[in-house]
Amino acid sequence: MTTYLLAGGGTAGHVNPLLATADRLRRRDPGATILVLGTAEGLEARLVPARGYELLTVPRLPFPRRPNAAALRFPKRIVGAVAGVRRLLAEHGVDVVVGFGGYAAAPAYLAAWRAKVPIVVHEANAKPGIANVLGSWATRHVGVVFASTRLRHARQVGMPLRDEIETLDRRTTQSEAQQFFGLDPAKPTVLVTGGSLGARRLNETVSRAAEAILGAGWQILHITGEKSDITSTPLADYHLLKYCDRMDLALSAADFVVSRAGAATVSELTALGLPAVLVPYPVGNGEQRFNAADVVAAGGAQLVADEQFTPAWVRSKLVPILLDRALTADMAARSASVGIRDGADRMVDLVLEATPAQVSAPSRPSTSVTGSVSQKKS
Repeated sequence: MTTYLLAGGGTAGHVNPLLATADRLRRRDPGATILVLGTAEGLEARLVPARGYELLTVPRLPFPRRPNAAALRFPKRIVGAVAGVRRLLAEHGVDVVVGFGGYAAAPAYLAAWRAKVPIVVHEANAKPGIANVLGSWATRHVGVVFASTRLRHARQVGMPLRDEIETLDRRTTQSEAQQFFGLDPAKPTVLVTGGSLGARRLNETVSRAAEAILGAGWQILHITGEKSDITSTPLADYHLLKYCDRMDLALSAADFVVSRAGAATVSELTALGLPAVLVPYPVGNGEQRFNAADVVAAGGAQLVADEQFTPAWVRSKLVPILLDRALTADMAARSASVGIRDGADRMVDLVLEATPAQVSAPSRPSTSVTGSVSQKKS
C-alpha cells in the first residue's frame, strides 16, 4: 500500500489543485493512504478535512524578503520545521511527497530530500514560487500548468481541474444553464467574473459600459462578488449575481468571458475553449500577466492592464470583438488549442512515475518540524 503526502496550501491556487490531485489519486489507487501537509491558518485547514483527508500541520514560515528580525529567526525555525516533517515522514511511512507550493511545501521538500523520499512538484503559475523553485532542484518530476513556465525539469501536465469542469459538455448543458440564470437563449452571453470576492475594476467598468455591450446584441451574466455594492440594474439582459455556486453552469452559459487571469481561471477557460478578455490582478509579483501569456499568444484571449480596462476601452476594443462573431469563434478555437482537460490524470501519472518500483501503483485506466508540528485528523 502506498502512502502519499501532498504538501501545500494557504490560498485556493494551491489548495484546489492539491485536492483535485488527491481525489484522482484516491480514484486511481483506492488502497492508498493520502495525507496532506499544510498550515493551521490557510484554506486547507477547512477544506482538507471537509474533503475527507487527514491534515498534518506545519508552522507558517514565509520566506524572508528583507533583512529584519523575522529573517534572523528564519534559519532556526525552518530547521525545526524540516526536522518535524522528517519525523512525520517516518511515522507514516510516506513513499512519495507531492508539493504544490505555499508555506508547507518548502519544509516538505527539504525533509523528503534529506530522508531520500521521492519528490514531485506541481507549479500552477507561469511565474514559479520560491518553494517550487527549491523543490525543482531536488527532483526530475516537475509538472507545470503553462508551457511557458521556466522551471528546472518542467513537464507540462496542466491544471488538475474539478470533476465538474473536466467533464463539462457545454453544448449539452447550455440550455439548462440559460434556464438556471434566466438568460435569453436567442442571445450570446458575456460572463464577467472577478472571483468570489469580486474585482472592483471589472465591476465598475462593466456596469458603466453595460449599455454598449447590450447594444452589440449580447447579454451579460455578471458575478460581482460578495463585497460588491453593485446590487441592481434597470437594464434588461444585464443579470447580476453576488455569488455563484454553479460556476460549471455559468461557464456553460458563456460565449465570451471577461475575468482576472488566475492560473485556475485561465486553465478552465482554455480547457473549455472560451474566448476571453483577461485583466490581470495588478497587485503581487505580476504572475497573472504571465499566466495569460500562452493563450494570448495563441490568439484565444486579449490582455488588458487593470488601469486600462475602462468604459472607453470596452466601447472601442471589446464591443468590436463582440460584433464580429467569426472572430469570437476563431478565438474560441485558439483558446481550446492551448487547453488541457486531463490535468488531474497527467499529474497523477507523474506522481506514479516517481513512486518507488517496489511500491504497487496502478497505471491510468484506459478510459478516461519540531514539537510545534501538529497533527489534525478529519
